[in-house]
Amino acid sequence: MSARDDVLAAVRTALGPDRPERRPRVARPHPAPGATAPADRAALVDLFAERVADYRASVTRCRPAEVEAAVAAALDDATRVLVPDGLFLDLPHTVLPGDLTTEGLDGVDAVVTTATLGIAETGTIVLTHGPGQGRRALTLVPDHHVCVVTGDQVVPDVPQAIAALDPLRPQTWVSGPSATSDIELDRVEGVHGPRRLDVVVVDG
Repeated sequence: MSARDDVLAAVRTALGPDRPERRPRVARPHPAPGATAPADRAALVDLFAERVADYRASVTRCRPAEVEAAVAAALDDATRVLVPDGLFLDLPHTVLPGDLTTEGLDGVDAVVTTATLGIAETGTIVLTHGPGQGRRALTLVPDHHVCVVTGDQVVPDVPQAIAALDPLRPQTWVSGPSATSDIELDRVEGVHGPRRLDVVVVDG
């Protein structure tokens, strides 16, 4: 009999024959984005918009027919607006990404993208860099990011977001404008990403 067998035998003896049988844990499936009941979904989107604003980001609520106008208003007087492939919005002063280098991206006033998910509990937007979102550098280098999130893309919390995302795709999680603090807790914005974040939440 090995030392391992001795240890296991001692454990069995200590537990005794009347110990309750341990039942296997069954994971509860997470609902897909958009699967929440209508009343709950409205509250979920309200919470998402509230949490996004808590991060010092601007939030605009609009209907589907008003998306272009809402995005154009968020862009203010930007004269070079980066629009990734797959974003079908008619916006002024657009620039296609092409082969823009980091220096070229730094010369862009703003970038407009869609999102893959919004997380209500944390006010986070998640991009997986498919159509309408472009490569990661497009949303990290320009100083202003305008992101369009539809109500049916909002999930309640981080676990449900992770369950809904493809782990093989690149991901960027954004909670408010880029900000950091030095040792004296002086807040500095725009060091690691956009200094300004506008989120357009599309209801309905």
